[in-house]
Amino acid sequence: MAATLLHNKTNKNIILLVLVASLGYFVDIYDLLIFSIVRIQSLKDIGVLEREMRQMGEYILNMQMAGLLIGGIIWGVMGDRYGRIKVLFGSILLYSIANICNGFVHDVNTYAFVRFIAGIGLAGELGAGITLVAETMPKEKRGYGTMMVAVVGLFGAVAAKQVSHYFAWRAAYFVGGGLGIVLLFLRLGIFESGMFEQAAKNAQVKKGSLSMLLGNKERLVKYIHCILIGLPLWFVVGILLTQAPEIGRHLQAKGVLDAGSGIMFAYIGISFGDLVAGLLSQLLKSRKKVILIFCLFTLGSCTYYLNYKGITPTQFNYLAFVIGLGVGYWANFVTIAAEQFGTNLRATVTTTVPNFVRGALIPITLLFEFFVKRFSLIPAAYIMLFLLVAIALFSLGRLKESFHKDLDYMEEDAPVTV
Repeated sequence: MAATLLHNKTNKNIILLVLVASLGYFVDIYDLLIFSIVRIQSLKDIGVLEREMRQMGEYILNMQMAGLLIGGIIWGVMGDRYGRIKVLFGSILLYSIANICNGFVHDVNTYAFVRFIAGIGLAGELGAGITLVAETMPKEKRGYGTMMVAVVGLFGAVAAKQVSHYFAWRAAYFVGGGLGIVLLFLRLGIFESGMFEQAAKNAQVKKGSLSMLLGNKERLVKYIHCILIGLPLWFVVGILLTQAPEIGRHLQAKGVLDAGSGIMFAYIGISFGDLVAGLLSQLLKSRKKVILIFCLFTLGSCTYYLNYKGITPTQFNYLAFVIGLGVGYWANFVTIAAEQFGTNLRATVTTTVPNFVRGALIPITLLFEFFVKRFSLIPAAYIMLFLLVAIALFSLGRLKESFHKDLDYMEEDAPVTV
């Protein structure tokens, strides 16, 4: 009887954990994408000229991504040293306050600065949530847990689009901040990872040590490959879909392509893609095979988009859904990162990797603009698409399959020769 009660209590804790992590990611995605969705209207309202719209949008988005880069390091190290739960609380509180502040901006530089602060806050939630789920669930089922986090969470994009449709852009930011504050109360009911608690008792083990990660060639190379397999994801969202109005003009679109609608439909596709990818990885007992399939699908769907002359807004929305399916390997990508490293470095890796992918949009944008100036918009998009998919597939081939890996181990503080 006692064993049964303990088992039931454990299952309830796991369900609550997955629910909170899912809703946390829901709010995370809402706040992460709200600028891309309200970009044009918000910039018009604060006085940005039409000819400066694309460049100012890139500037503000890149500031947000810079915040994600810095925040990923801060929250990742804190997650391994002080606990995954503390990171959830701190990150949600910071990005909620920042998004409320975003509703009061009146110039580009203030807008960009507040998005930078929001980016720091947004950097912590996903990594801490995925780490908690991966460390709490049995290894045979943890793929289901991370899949559910992604599937539920990605519908935050749908919520962001719907809120921006019915409310002014300032109110959309207030809603995002309010959702985060509500989420803080739900977070109070979840428990810390047992693996972290065991690691915390061992004072001899270094936790959240960047020197252990960056000063060891084998770990560093593995870490870089974990980042590189995600590069196509944010290029698709941050450039191909966010700049849909500009791309549509080059494709002689029959009407203005709405980036907000495209992002919403893409994230519905990403949610379904994550569901399919999660189930497929359980069926194939492999995460690498699934990411290979999805990368090739992304290459094909985005090529079709960039070659679609005379596309209509309705056709664009349908195609955005299909493109979203292709990049719906986000949960698998983050789970692979979590499975590659020991408990004392796992939060650092799982938090920084997705944020470095998001932050990689900065150099990707700069390189994209370099090609735009030399070849125009559509050829530049083709070059970047094929380049980033090729890099992702190369890095995927360099990582070991981690589906059956036991995560209850520590990384040793010793140099490894390779």
